[in-house]
Amino acid sequence: MTFKKDFLWGGATAASQHEGGYNLGGRGLSTFDAVTGGGYQIPRRITYMTEDGVCDESPVDSTMTGKIPLGAKGYIKKDVFYPSHEATDFYHHFKEDIALMAEMGFKCFRMSISWSRICPQGMYDLNEEGLQFYDDVFDELLKYGIEPIVTLNHFDMPLYLADHYDGWLSREVIDFFVFYAKIVLTRYKNKVKYWMTFNEMNVLSGWCQIGIHDNCPQNLYQAHHHIFVASAKVVMLGHEINPENKIGMMVSYTPSYPMTCLPEDVMEAIEFNRQKHFYMDIQVKGYYPEYQLKFFERKGIAIQMENDDLNIIKNGTVDYIGFSYYMSTVSSTDPNAEKTEGNQFIACKNPYLKTSDWGWTVDPLGLRIALNEIYDRYHIPMFIVENGLGAPDNIENDGTINDEYRIEYLRNHIQAMKDAVELDGVDLMGYTPWGCIDIVSAGTGEMKKRYGFIYVERYDDGSGDFSRKKKKSFQWYKKVIETNGDELD
Repeated sequence: MTFKKDFLWGGATAASQHEGGYNLGGRGLSTFDAVTGGGYQIPRRITYMTEDGVCDESPVDSTMTGKIPLGAKGYIKKDVFYPSHEATDFYHHFKEDIALMAEMGFKCFRMSISWSRICPQGMYDLNEEGLQFYDDVFDELLKYGIEPIVTLNHFDMPLYLADHYDGWLSREVIDFFVFYAKIVLTRYKNKVKYWMTFNEMNVLSGWCQIGIHDNCPQNLYQAHHHIFVASAKVVMLGHEINPENKIGMMVSYTPSYPMTCLPEDVMEAIEFNRQKHFYMDIQVKGYYPEYQLKFFERKGIAIQMENDDLNIIKNGTVDYIGFSYYMSTVSSTDPNAEKTEGNQFIACKNPYLKTSDWGWTVDPLGLRIALNEIYDRYHIPMFIVENGLGAPDNIENDGTINDEYRIEYLRNHIQAMKDAVELDGVDLMGYTPWGCIDIVSAGTGEMKKRYGFIYVERYDDGSGDFSRKKKKSFQWYKKVIETNGDELD
């Protein structure tokens, strides 16, 4: 047998891209509520108001490094379309969506809790209606035997904390986050046992994601240090509340190959890959690695720490590594090397591989490489919590959606995943393809870039009735789960 009998097959979404109901049920505003739609090579925009009362907009590029002036506050303008406000309306459709997931045979569903639905301002304010909403969601999942896989913070934060505390640059936000986490870990301790603290920590960079106005290197790494401490505290807290909890971290993992055998290109690839390893080293090994301390020294970055911070990080290590894998890239010292888009980064194009409609390199074998790299380095269980193909699906005249391209992409990646388990012996917990139901793209703000097995009637101009339709990949993935990955054709 390739996969364990209890292998966690499922799918993944995020609150800011799927949930909607941004002003319903007592929810407070989040940073993504002030980010407009966009498109491929059309930047999203942050809308804000300055201290002088002037409304303005700031572009957000594909790396999500958007920022706004110091003192400015996120602001929702009239007659502007904000896709997160309704997203694909899980808020009103969760029973229907979960029933479709159950029909596919999901063993788990990865989702996130909206921090501002629990604590509208992100501090010590509680919203019982929000807590009850997630009670209802978890009860519905468990009714079908679907394990919730819950990310505590997926790319957004309460707008109040960004406006009044400069987001994660403020040390006070650690305590606010731990308070929020304690509430949900306690409330749902008999319903949720798989948790992740922060989504793709290695790409958290701008105002949208972590609320900081000036993301210069000093500020960025100081904010990340506060996130490390918060994460470690929550891991320890989660184990105290329920010793059965499995609490993981999450990174965006994109292996980089040297463009050539030129030693400088090899070193360039090592430097690129350290941008991921650093975040795993901290949360799995429990300390700042030497290469990162030397990087801080060279760049003149001085992290302000309290006396117990390093001890907290040491004791708050995770139970498993969650990661996203969409593509690989290459590293080159050639300034003229052709570039391509990536998952919130821009890198060199691999001349041997094809790319998606959005310029992302398609490399199934890279997933096996990634699994081996991670397992060899850390030797703890792994969980592929995002993987998928964004593509513009079309509804045929007979109502079918023939997404053979998505089936091919996923088939090849699952085969690589099987090889890593069967041939290489890696310890893999589960697989949750990204956007198992169509959701708003975080990077581009589009509905056109679809990932799901389920089509949602929602379009980039805000039109659509939110009805759900099964794609061809729906039945294919159902068979994959039924056979525990044995039947991929």
